[in-house]
Amino acid sequence: MKHTLYLALIILLGFSACSNQSKTNDRKIKIIFDTDMGPDYDDVGALAFLHTMADSGKVEILATVASNKHELVAPSINVINTYFGRSELPVGAPKTAGVNLGSSQHWADSIVAKYPHTVKSTSESASAVDIYRKILSTQPDKSVTIVTVGFLTNLSNLLKSEPDNNSPLSGKELVISKVSRLVSMAGRFPEGKEFNIFMDSVSSKFVYENWPGEVIFTGFEIGAEIHTGLKLIKSDIINSPVKDVFRISIPLAEEDKNGRMSWDETAVLIGVYGTEGFFDTVRGKIIVNTDGSNTWENSADGKQSYVKQKMPFSEVGSFIEARMMHVPIKK
Repeated sequence: MKHTLYLALIILLGFSACSNQSKTNDRKIKIIFDTDMGPDYDDVGALAFLHTMADSGKVEILATVASNKHELVAPSINVINTYFGRSELPVGAPKTAGVNLGSSQHWADSIVAKYPHTVKSTSESASAVDIYRKILSTQPDKSVTIVTVGFLTNLSNLLKSEPDNNSPLSGKELVISKVSRLVSMAGRFPEGKEFNIFMDSVSSKFVYENWPGEVIFTGFEIGAEIHTGLKLIKSDIINSPVKDVFRISIPLAEEDKNGRMSWDETAVLIGVYGTEGFFDTVRGKIIVNTDGSNTWENSADGKQSYVKQKMPFSEVGSFIEARMMHVPIKK
């Protein structure tokens, strides 16, 4: 009962901000969203969740960058941004070596063919590191949350970046100065091997060994138990790229018969609301091995933490899907 009451309270608080937006501008959570959108489609649900929170006045989306070099990734991101009335959001991608993966389910080419977008290819997008540096340099100190739901390529490149026209600070100095926390959908806990880490394990190892601030991990084992999408595809929402992605993809995999596993949505949830009420946490430090697997060292004063179940997974899924089903505000 207390979980249900808490869920109702959070829903009320999250959406009451719509009517009070002008009063909350100075308290908006500033988020940069870093995604590998393509091999999976929970990224689309996560980005929809984020735009819903922006429409509510709770979040300011600063940028949406791709950690995946596949040519449909940046256009797909821009399709979702445009659908929610934010076509102007910067979309960047790695300009170094990196992972290049698409989807066999053909949802990305379907939405790019159907919906308006101005970003035509990932390779033509701006440098993700340049976008990070430019945006971070203009933000108040300790004000930015980075939510990464893909490979760690961009963040590794950011940490290694040198002073430039955007800022006299190095990448690591910019992170120390401007970033409040990193929320990362990555790893299995307390140990295992997970896609986002091992696909660019060199970058993953570098980032998690050198990130100077707080990191909150939501691991594979969390999102695997949270299912979303069935209510969305059964809804009467029309002309929605978010709905189309789930409508196309869910029937193509037996494992999705109860809805798609919702790894990336949990990272955005934590980036916006934090962990309190939703998850318990274990503090310590991740250890990324050279083969891309990870282990964990517990430490009460560690800067890193991973989340464990607290609220029933079904309630977390309902909370997430309600936000995925939001129809954008017309501007």
